[in-house]
Amino acid sequence: MRILLVFGLVAVALAEITRFEGEKVFRLQPVLDEHVTVIKNLAQSIELDFWSPESEKQVGIDMDVDIRVHAQYLDLVYTTLEQSGMEYEILLEDLQAAVDGQADNKPSPRAHSYTKYNTWAQIQSWIASISTSNKDLISKEVIGNTYEGRPMTLLKLGRKSSFAKPAIFMDCGIHAREWISPAFCQWFVKEALSTFGSNAQMTSLLNQMDVYVLPVFNIDGYEYTHTNNRMWRKTRSRKSGTSCVGADPNRNFDAGWCTLGASSNPCSDTFCGYSPESEIEVKNVANFIRRNKAVIKAYLTVHSYSQLLLFPYSYSYNLAAHHSELLKVAEGASAALRSLYGTRYTSGPGATTIYPAAGGSDDWAYDLGVKYSYTFELRDTGRYGFLLPESQIKPTCEETMLAVKYIAAYVQKNLY
Repeated sequence: MRILLVFGLVAVALAEITRFEGEKVFRLQPVLDEHVTVIKNLAQSIELDFWSPESEKQVGIDMDVDIRVHAQYLDLVYTTLEQSGMEYEILLEDLQAAVDGQADNKPSPRAHSYTKYNTWAQIQSWIASISTSNKDLISKEVIGNTYEGRPMTLLKLGRKSSFAKPAIFMDCGIHAREWISPAFCQWFVKEALSTFGSNAQMTSLLNQMDVYVLPVFNIDGYEYTHTNNRMWRKTRSRKSGTSCVGADPNRNFDAGWCTLGASSNPCSDTFCGYSPESEIEVKNVANFIRRNKAVIKAYLTVHSYSQLLLFPYSYSYNLAAHHSELLKVAEGASAALRSLYGTRYTSGPGATTIYPAAGGSDDWAYDLGVKYSYTFELRDTGRYGFLLPESQIKPTCEETMLAVKYIAAYVQKNLY
C-alpha cells in the first residue's frame, strides 16, 4: 500500500509540471503608436508572458518586445500582427524544445557544478560545504526565512578583522526564471576564494573589504522553476481572497512603490505586492542592508537578460545626484566585460535606458545612501532569453567577473 501511495504522489507531482509544447517566443518591433496599441490590446484580451519589457505598460515605439505566446493563441497573434503591418520575428520556435535543450541532462542526482544550473538542494549543499572550506575568508549568516520557510543564507567573503570593514552587497536570483543569475553568484564565490593570494586585486579587495553574497534571493520561486513551472518569475506568497500567487520582489522595495512600471493586479508578473516589503524575502534583505548601511558602500543585483548595466533611477526619469560618476563607472565596467569575448553591454539609468520600473532594489539602496548601486542584466539579447544554454554559463560568468571586479576596485579606491 505504501508503494502505491508513493507512486501516486509521484504521478501527481509529474502531472503538475507545466509543459510548453507548441508555444513560441516572438520579437515584435513596434514603430508606430498603432503598433503599441495593438500589443497592449492583445495583452488585455489574451494571456501573454512578457519577457522584455516586463509588462505591456512598458511597451513603447522603437523597442524590441519579446513575448511568449501560448499555442492556442498563435493563430490570433499571427492574424493580428499581419493586419497591423508590424514587423516581427520568431526567437524560439518551440519553447518546450528550448527548455529541454537548456540543460545537459545528466542522470540525477548529480554533484554541484559551476557550469550547470543547480537546484536549490544542490546550492544549499554547496553553501554548507564552501562555508567550511576556508574559515579565514568565508562565513555564513541566515538573514531570515522565505515565505515557504527556506533559510536565506548570506555568505560573507573577506579576511577576518577586529573591526567592521567597508562592504559590497551582491544578490542573485530576485526573479525565479533568470537561472544564469544564481549561477554567477556561485561562480563569484568560487573565484574570490580560489584566487585569493594569487590575484593581487582580489587579495587586496578581500583584505580591505567584505563582500556579502546572497546566492539566491527568491528561493521559493527558484525551486518552483525546477519542480513545476520553468517560466515562473515571482515569489510564492499567498493571500486569502485571491487565487493569484506571489509578487515581483523587484517591484516590492520602497522606492516609488507601485507607481511607474508596476502593477497592482495580484495576477500580474509585475505585481508590486500589497505594501512595500510585503514579501518576506524583500523585508529580510532590506532589514540586513539597513542594519549595515554604515559599512555597505556598493549594492550589485544580478538579473537577466538584455546585456545591460543599469543604475538609478528606474522609478523616475530624474537623474541621480551622482549620475555622471555612476555612468563613468558603468561604462568602465562594461568595457572591462567586453574585453574578454566582445560582449556588448549598454549602460545608463534604468528608466531612460530601458523602461520605468518602480520598487526596484537598486533605487531603494541608492536612496538609502548606498551610492554605487547597479543592476546587471546578463546574457543574452534575446536569442535564448531566460533559457540561456549551460554552455554559456562559463563565458558569461568569466566576463561578468571582470565588470564586478572593475566596480569593486573603483569603490575600494574611493572609500575615503
